[in-house]
Amino acid sequence: METTPLLLNNESSSSLSLPAVPEEDYLPAAFPTFQDFIKTVFWKETVKLWRIAGPIALSLVCQNGTNILTSIFVGHLGNLELSAVSVSLSVIITFCFGFLLGMGSALETLCGQAFGAGQVHMLGIYLQRSCIILLVTCVILLPIFIFAAPLLKVLGQEAALAELAGKFTLLAIPNLFSWAIYFPTQKFLQAQRKVGVITWIAVVALVLHALWLWLFIYELDWGITGAAIAFDLTGWLISLAQAVYVMGWCKEGWRGFSWSAFEDIWSFVTLSIASAVMLCLEIWYMMSIVVLTGHLDNAVIAVGSLTIWSVSSPSLR
Repeated sequence: METTPLLLNNESSSSLSLPAVPEEDYLPAAFPTFQDFIKTVFWKETVKLWRIAGPIALSLVCQNGTNILTSIFVGHLGNLELSAVSVSLSVIITFCFGFLLGMGSALETLCGQAFGAGQVHMLGIYLQRSCIILLVTCVILLPIFIFAAPLLKVLGQEAALAELAGKFTLLAIPNLFSWAIYFPTQKFLQAQRKVGVITWIAVVALVLHALWLWLFIYELDWGITGAAIAFDLTGWLISLAQAVYVMGWCKEGWRGFSWSAFEDIWSFVTLSIASAVMLCLEIWYMMSIVVLTGHLDNAVIAVGSLTIWSVSSPSLR
């Protein structure tokens, strides 16, 4: 069976914007002693790693900080409010977040392969295809947000806690749809090692999130409604900022909207679902612990205490 290479010939590849030529492998003669190895290979590779991993790690801390700050500010409203918002963040929102994050991770694999093969023009098509799939998935997951209160009651949560958590979850529906843009654009940028812009957007969003929480909860006295509005604004700020950068400053990977995004979409769906299942099994375990904690005596205090830790846990991101 004949196979078609990703790059047909030098002439076709010259029209593409290829990534930088990688450095040659280190020759054994370059580090005859262990000290030479540390000075050359180990140090150089460590610096390369931190140039990429450092900004990504900082951006994840800032993005996770939106949940942490939300819980901190809501915690001053009362124990019931803290537990309700924490349950919403740790159970309902994390359930959908984990599934969409897993589906969006499929784009990371495809974009990385296309970028490494020099087919940079395919990144924009993969990005649009992933946004379409995640948008449809958000619509499918929407009933979980709408019926969060009765769902939590069925899972054994106290009625007052479930009702308040359901209210916050309903108000957080706009944030759900922001993920359909957030995850694809994030993976698109990471595949091209454009991690600096992701970090700056996350840092600015975290600062603004704190200001919005203070304004809406304390100054305007909107309670958990204000917390939900701040949560939605921050989610869309990050998503739109990344999308604007992709369309405005990533001319190599983004070449405008294309109908090609609808081609071969089913294979992309199957890959996304497989990726989602693998990741969700890791993320959802904390959600099950929070649900079981709701059956304990004095559930408001127990759930609030546990979810304060779970919301700030790195495993959720």
